[in-house]
Amino acid sequence: MIPWEEIDRAKIPGQESELILRRRDTEFSIRTGGTELMNSRVHRSEEALAGLALERAPKKRDLTILVGGLGMGYTLAETLKLSQPDTRILVAELIPTVISWNRDHIGHLAGMPLDDPRVRVEASDVATILKRQKNAWDIILLDVDNGPAGLTKRSNNRLYSDAGLKTAFKALTPNGVLGIWSAGDDPAFTRCLTRSGFKAKAVSVRAASSGKSSRHTIWIAVKP
Repeated sequence: MIPWEEIDRAKIPGQESELILRRRDTEFSIRTGGTELMNSRVHRSEEALAGLALERAPKKRDLTILVGGLGMGYTLAETLKLSQPDTRILVAELIPTVISWNRDHIGHLAGMPLDDPRVRVEASDVATILKRQKNAWDIILLDVDNGPAGLTKRSNNRLYSDAGLKTAFKALTPNGVLGIWSAGDDPAFTRCLTRSGFKAKAVSVRAASSGKSSRHTIWIAVKP
């Protein structure tokens, strides 16, 4: 078996833990501690996040989309694939090194989505961007940490609290869509979305194209 090769490490702001980028032949993995956060062989649910949200998006020109969390770029790449030429996309990635990894090491996996002229990327906390302006975004996609129960940064959880969801609600345009990726289901979180004013549902999707892969959860929440 081909051994894993460590390519780089990145500090997680405010924490002692690190992200580790590894490669084995053509396969790439990002881990923290003993937990694999993402793998280049398993990205169907990240693509489903974009697809399900764009299905419910307002039918208009000049869509504005905020993507929280760059990861390996698969969510962004699918968003671009399904978007019109006049769509404007801002990617918020908390860890600057992850942006560098996408430019220098793993961007080819998703087709170099950061090179698309529709995309701007900002090394910033998506929670901060959400507070900047009301009615600013037609679609907000959150692929931050492992979903409502964060692994790498506890403050990520404030995105998914009642206060955080109300901030996202205010940041969306009327009929705007909030899409959230999670490693697992949480019926209580669906109720949190409803309390915050959304019409929400949870969708179970396979992590990979193989029928035997694990299931992840995508929440699609619409601002009436």
